[in-house]
Amino acid sequence: MGRIWNELLMFLMVVNILAWTEAHKEGKARRRKLESQQEPQLKKNGSSLRMPLDPILTGEATTGSGEMDFDKAIEDMVAQVKSNPALSKTKCVVDRQLWMSNSRSLSPWSYRINHDEKRRPVDIPEAKCSCSGCINPFTMQEDRSMSSALIYTQLPVRRLRCTNRRTNRRNHCVPRYRTVVESIAVGCTCIVG
Repeated sequence: MGRIWNELLMFLMVVNILAWTEAHKEGKARRRKLESQQEPQLKKNGSSLRMPLDPILTGEATTGSGEMDFDKAIEDMVAQVKSNPALSKTKCVVDRQLWMSNSRSLSPWSYRINHDEKRRPVDIPEAKCSCSGCINPFTMQEDRSMSSALIYTQLPVRRLRCTNRRTNRRNHCVPRYRTVVESIAVGCTCIVG
């Protein structure tokens, strides 16, 4: 009886592994297909990417079909950074009165505007650590036995790519944009060292 259970268990494990492998292959094929379709989609509609709705970002940055307009969302964030001086404070202190995570963190950060004329969007808010160490939660003072480190995310942006064409013996630059992914700092965290 024990032998039958062992064989049945082995059979189920092998079936499970094969099913997982097949699902993994299908997932890769589906991702490749979506990536190949994304480039033509960006040419048709350069200002928005078809991405699932982020539950944190709501309101004007989303369309009725659940798509997110990244340009609009980033413009809103830049406007918030420019209009709210608390987001740009570079003091190495924790302010528990504020509800913004950048000033309540034990590794606080401020925001600065990353400006690049050859990129769309031109302005992107980027985090900058306010402390080289971390805030000790017991003393609320900076502790240099730990370090603040930036946290990065990958953000799709459009980079200006200029194609020179000779027309009437003059070089003309035809502005074209290509979608690339850039690393943007979004916050800070404490690390040992």
